[in-house]
Amino acid sequence: MIDARQRKNIEIGLFVEIVQKNHQRTGELTQGQVSKILTKSSNHPYGIKVQLESGLVGRVKNVIE
Repeated sequence: MIDARQRKNIEIGLFVEIVQKNHQRTGELTQGQVSKILTKSSNHPYGIKVQLESGLVGRVKNVIE
């Protein structure tokens, strides 16, 4: 299992599941491919914030292998 809270584990082009800000209460996940890594710090307790190729922004919950 890849730790999505560590920036070093997230790369552009990876397929991931994110939770968008407006879905944090429900935990609804959105799948997509990472186009930008938005979190600057090396780790984040809720997951690294990314932008998908679809333009959606959210925190990575799972990396799809």
